[in-house]
Amino acid sequence: MEVLAFRMKLFPGYAAEYKKRHDEIWPELKSLLKDHGIGQYRIYLDEESHFLFSVMTLENMSTVNNLSNNPIMKKWWAFMKDIMETNIDDSPVSFPLEKVFFME
Repeated sequence: MEVLAFRMKLFPGYAAEYKKRHDEIWPELKSLLKDHGIGQYRIYLDEESHFLFSVMTLENMSTVNNLSNNPIMKKWWAFMKDIMETNIDDSPVSFPLEKVFFME
């Protein structure tokens, strides 16, 4: 298993809406993520800065790269673009985070 951690940014005032949309995540999106080897996926919000910190476990990093071309993923990004920073293709602006500590 591999771990991927990254940061995104929510627009101010949309924390409740972001949580609601994820509480109601589409079954087809959840299946898509699992089918691409994503095991656990956690998203945390820093309410002061509006940064979202995401951590996911993956079977293989290469399988995630194919997600950006999937119509379900593109539809989700379009659905979320009104409440968070996005790129031209509607994907979330994200920045990888470097692991600096791990304890078992």
